[in-house]
Amino acid sequence: MDTQRVARTGHEEAEGFFWPKGWWSVVDFKIGIIPLPVYVILLGVIAGFAATGTVPSDILMAIVLLSMGGFTCAELGKRIPIIRNIGAAAIFATFIPSFLAFHHLLPASILNSVTQFTKDSNFLYLFISCIIIGSILGMDRSVLIKGFLKIFVPLISGSVVGALIGTLVGVLLGLGAFHTFFFIVVPIMAGGVGEGAIPLSIGYAQILHQAQGDLFAQVLPPVMLGSLTAILLAGTLNYVGKRYPHLTGEGRLQPGEQDELEFEEDKDDAHVDVTTVAAAVVTAVTLYLIGALTQRLFGFPAPVAMLVIAVMLKLARAVSPSLQLGAFHVYKFFSTAVTYPLLFAIGVSLTPWDKLVAAFTLPYLITIVSTVVAIITTGFFVGGWLRMYPIDTAIVTACHSGQGGTGDVAILAAGNRMQLMPFAQIHLKPRTKYGYTNATGAVFLRGVAPRIAVFFFVRSIGHR
Repeated sequence: MDTQRVARTGHEEAEGFFWPKGWWSVVDFKIGIIPLPVYVILLGVIAGFAATGTVPSDILMAIVLLSMGGFTCAELGKRIPIIRNIGAAAIFATFIPSFLAFHHLLPASILNSVTQFTKDSNFLYLFISCIIIGSILGMDRSVLIKGFLKIFVPLISGSVVGALIGTLVGVLLGLGAFHTFFFIVVPIMAGGVGEGAIPLSIGYAQILHQAQGDLFAQVLPPVMLGSLTAILLAGTLNYVGKRYPHLTGEGRLQPGEQDELEFEEDKDDAHVDVTTVAAAVVTAVTLYLIGALTQRLFGFPAPVAMLVIAVMLKLARAVSPSLQLGAFHVYKFFSTAVTYPLLFAIGVSLTPWDKLVAAFTLPYLITIVSTVVAIITTGFFVGGWLRMYPIDTAIVTACHSGQGGTGDVAILAAGNRMQLMPFAQIHLKPRTKYGYTNATGAVFLRGVAPRIAVFFFVRSIGHR
């Protein structure tokens, strides 16, 4: 009997030395969200597809490519001392793939697959839809409207101060007031590439009678470097918030706010089934499509239309608590599992490395950084004056100098404030036949400085 017990104990110890518990610990070690063994297998699978010369651009391959690329770059950023505290994960996930794509250090088949999926799938707006709906429905109703009304003040103030400071710095560095304002400051605040730099260059081309491509090459570098500066500063603000907690609401704009759904989730009887989560995804997509139809019919930006509808539904109590909680879980899933893959896709397909590098001349660099710093600093102090959390307000104003929706994602990811996405979307850019008004004829927010820009631009052309 004792001999059998000893033999059985020895066998159990031998079995337990690695298998299965030791192996389970290996499986539970993750690169981002990817288990280590799966990560190694996927490296071989991707290499095999690349060796054949054709990598599919369907959703199955996209999940693999974007997850592998995004979380690999993010994990590198999280492990480098000092800069990991200022948003290195988001920066690496965006700009390392941009560098690799520009220098052809990734196989062409992989680049083509990622680019085609990103541009054809509307992946960015699926992410924004789920983030906005989940975060809006998770906000406290009593302070929701106050937050939206108050945030206009620091955003408008930041636009005006940023325009003044940026232009002044450019003049002092010998760039000239005209060139600085219209070709550096305005592009930074124009709303990105597709909704800002492109229509802005079209409008300039119509007025100046120059090639639109040449003008686009001039306005794009400030957009890229302005966004990078905002990402770095958002990460820095997040680090400052850890050191000085009284300056931040950790994703809340005002003292006294709370996420209703986090409170509900803490209750013992709070439960969300899979069907409710799925219903929340369909609801988010439905609201976005309503916004897209609104944009097609009336020219009102789809994300903003979706945002308005979500706020109205929240204030009217038109969405059941269970569906709100489901939307909140969708928000948490996308913010955790999709952010870095999306940034990788943005880096490969929407972030031209050469345009970013083109802005790295000292006068340009100083002017762009000064403009973005002025916008964010103004948001910080005006937010504090309005009894809002200065750091969270400043991070929202930082989105005013980003690459539109793509920049908002990167900035909020670097600042660890993805729940502020609804406030980052408050920028109305009505499209008209004149092109430049899509970028510069905005309604306040992204509109005060650009609107003034168009007026003085036309006046200045008339006097030249």
